[in-house]
Amino acid sequence: MEKIKMLTPLVEMDGDEMTRVIWQQIKDILITPYVDLKTEYYDLGLKMRNDTDDQVTIDSANATKKYGVAVKCATITPNAARMTEYDLKSMWKSPNGTIRAILDGTVFRSPIVTKPDGTEERSTIFDFTTDGVIQGMHNLDKSISSFARSCFNYALDQKLDVWFATKDTISKIYDHRFKDIFAEVFANEYKDKFDEAGIEFFYTLIDDAVARVIRSEGGYMWACKNYDGDVMSDMIATAFGSLAMMTSVLVSPDGIYEYEAAHGTVQRHYYKYLKGEETSTNSVATIFAWTGALRKRGELDKLPDLMAFADKLEQATIQTIEDGVMTGDLYLISSLPNKQKVNTEAFLEAINERLAAQY
Repeated sequence: MEKIKMLTPLVEMDGDEMTRVIWQQIKDILITPYVDLKTEYYDLGLKMRNDTDDQVTIDSANATKKYGVAVKCATITPNAARMTEYDLKSMWKSPNGTIRAILDGTVFRSPIVTKPDGTEERSTIFDFTTDGVIQGMHNLDKSISSFARSCFNYALDQKLDVWFATKDTISKIYDHRFKDIFAEVFANEYKDKFDEAGIEFFYTLIDDAVARVIRSEGGYMWACKNYDGDVMSDMIATAFGSLAMMTSVLVSPDGIYEYEAAHGTVQRHYYKYLKGEETSTNSVATIFAWTGALRKRGELDKLPDLMAFADKLEQATIQTIEDGVMTGDLYLISSLPNKQKVNTEAFLEAINERLAAQY
């Protein structure tokens, strides 16, 4: 078959450990045989970040602002053990945090709140009479507004209701600020658009949202602050069988998209791989990161064949699992009668058999 054409490159951000291995296998087995793949490549592996003093991460984020769509492999955020393992110059920041900040995401840092005129406002949080610890958070109205617009824009793009939840009954200043800004941005900029699209914006407390989510059948977008989203997304992914069954997308308020898997670098499997041992690593989330980016690129460039390819690859991936061919994490929980556990590469080859049958 003639390869599917692309007009504009994706920003490709390579990563670390087992997901880096899978990244290349996905390209070789599932993408480049079908797509004349165009990417602007950035190696976000920890060694390259160390060699460039993390400039490569900044460059990749700026390239994403230029081209509008990126796809990112999972990366290591170093801790003390990684400092020794990789002989690092510094304990580099999370690439996701750096990219999110450059693309106008929401970042949590120091506990001092300042007003626009630069004066300092102090209040007693707790009067310590013994040793203890304190946690503080700050944010900017501009950042919270950008977070809200990103959520509302993505909901319109996907035609999904939006749920937003905080704990403003306890965090009466910080969380309440999020609640107020979301409500203001929605009322002033998005209510008419949501009405036209037939979707809704719903606010509730975070504990109520958790209870509702457990009982629900999904079909909406749950907007969470950073910590809540980190915990709750892992809970939902686990409920679906594996962290590798959830992908994610970073959306900026001005319509920039970065797709990635929601999980980490699968360190334990990578050490087995280095020893020459067989692995059975689930690649679904990473595949869906690629399909999400290719579909969005096709949508922006008006390339229906590229969008159709993304749909077909996702369908082939799901069909493979439903046919009983799966990696070890899903095999342990599957109730299919004729299930078959396969290794990392064999799973991708099985997907490719089903993808090729659609062409």
